[in-house]
Amino acid sequence: MHNGKLIKFLLVFLFIFVIDQIIKLAFLNGFEWQSKCISLTLAINKGVAFSMFSFLGSYLKYIQSVLIIFLGFYFIKEKVIYKHPVISGILFGAALSNLFDRFIRGGVVDYVYWHCGFDFAIFNFADTMIDLSIILFAYLALTKYR
Repeated sequence: MHNGKLIKFLLVFLFIFVIDQIIKLAFLNGFEWQSKCISLTLAINKGVAFSMFSFLGSYLKYIQSVLIIFLGFYFIKEKVIYKHPVISGILFGAALSNLFDRFIRGGVVDYVYWHCGFDFAIFNFADTMIDLSIILFAYLALTKYR
């Protein structure tokens, strides 16, 4: 019974990871697009959201590695991966894609920049998928206790 859910987790994980890396490669190879409100342009983020913690330099990738490992052990111990394989696959595929960037490219490859009315942090597909998975987990938690 768990094998089917584990396969579902792995397929979603790989799908998110590969799609994110393909998109990032396009920007690393020079793709760029500008509009009045959104720019799609390459930026290597050495920090996390809003470039926070960039002062940690290369230590940040090791700190994030430890956090992802602990989260992985928690998800396995609490059987979250088996209860919610798709959402878990989205979260870990995106998180490990950004972590992969840190190790291979020296920072996370970001490219979506909103600048209409106000400047917003530059982000990528993986960031969006992490946010989506957190929103879905929060929704599940809130509806469980209603």
